[in-house]
Amino acid sequence: MIRVFTKQLLATTLSFLLVITAVPIEAAGQQPASTGTSGQGAPLSADELQQLVAPIALYPDALVAQILGAATFPDQIAFAGDWLQQNKSLTGAALTNAVDAQQWDPSVKALTQFPSVLDNLAKNLSWTSSLGEAYHTQPTDIMSAVQVLRAKAQAAGNLKSGSQITVVQQAPQVIVIQPTNPQVVYVPTYNPTVVYGTPYVTPGYSTAAVVTTAVVAFGVGIAVGMAMSNSWGYSYWNCNWHGGTVVYHSTGYYGNSAWHGGYYGSSATAYGPDGVARAGTAYNPSTGTYARGASTTTAYGTQKAGQAYNPNTGAYAATHQASNAYGSYGSSVVSKDGNTAYTQHQTTAAGSAGTIQTSAGGKGAAASGANGNNVAAGQAANGDKYAAANGNVYKNTGSGWNQTQGTSHNTSSYSGANSAASHGYGGQEKSTGSSAFSGGGSGWQSRQESARGAASRGGGHARR
Repeated sequence: MIRVFTKQLLATTLSFLLVITAVPIEAAGQQPASTGTSGQGAPLSADELQQLVAPIALYPDALVAQILGAATFPDQIAFAGDWLQQNKSLTGAALTNAVDAQQWDPSVKALTQFPSVLDNLAKNLSWTSSLGEAYHTQPTDIMSAVQVLRAKAQAAGNLKSGSQITVVQQAPQVIVIQPTNPQVVYVPTYNPTVVYGTPYVTPGYSTAAVVTTAVVAFGVGIAVGMAMSNSWGYSYWNCNWHGGTVVYHSTGYYGNSAWHGGYYGSSATAYGPDGVARAGTAYNPSTGTYARGASTTTAYGTQKAGQAYNPNTGAYAATHQASNAYGSYGSSVVSKDGNTAYTQHQTTAAGSAGTIQTSAGGKGAAASGANGNNVAAGQAANGDKYAAANGNVYKNTGSGWNQTQGTSHNTSSYSGANSAASHGYGGQEKSTGSSAFSGGGSGWQSRQESARGAASRGGGHARR
């Protein structure tokens, strides 16, 4: 019951967080975003914009739209990419249903149908963030950059209709690319320098990686029919080349205005008969850290959630904390350089419990009861196991359990009791078996500090 209730609290808070941050997004969808300005300073030049979009300019229109929209959510791109890697076994309806249940922007959900594209965005987060920032602040300019590159590729004879894509010259300055079979989408692979005739330096691409027998090559087609019924499905996305914007559900879509486009950030507070809700976003230009958070307070308790992300370092952190009449609950995740750690905790009248698990293999759990009893167990990344109960500590490095601290039980199973008494548990055991908790070689401590620093720096300044 406690676990179900905790999940309900988490889902409610994150849903609220997304609703609050989605309000300005939807509003932006109805009004053109400002052009000629950038959250990073001066607007990018035509050449800089062309270099940004070079890897995706020859993709089908709807896929271009999804990428530009999703790039304004680099934190969600990173999370979705990791989630997809951990759920490779999901396909077809099982995948779309699992994705539909996630609290991601529709553009990010749509990209889960294209694993190679999502993976490229997640592995090149600096480029992804720059692409999203450019689209949000210079939508017309970046759409024009796509058309310039398509015209270059077509003039060089490298953009043609075939069994995978259909290329249509819709207007003198508009080239439309659609799947030849609307149910199957092919993602092109190409070397930008070769296909455009300009030496663009782009992420995730190299001459050696491109098939030599074709300037533009295609992999296996991706069936998108399964996701058509979802509101975020492929068919709901397009590009308005004449208006200079992405289109989602027949409406102009400018991306996440709450996450990009400003130096410091914004906040909002709403009062109602059942309580108060608060939400805020922030960007720190000196560190490159983005952050956002939300909280609710009602007669039933409080809920708080927050995220911080730095595309320059790849550090990401998220937390959810809640309390009610029965106790307090919480969970957090931090990630950096491919290493991730997850924690959960709860405290009630019966006692407290907490768990931690790292992507490197370390994991642990601890609990204490209302009467003072306590127990803990952990496993380091190298497989060593540790356990403690009411002051007695044990370890297992593969040859059975040995007591390292506490009252000796005078059995061969606890042969380490005497050495524990003379050496103490702290220093000796921390150096060899603490990776499940403080990191050692697994890097949890560095991830924790990085995430904590990113979160604290994310909204360090207030608009004055």
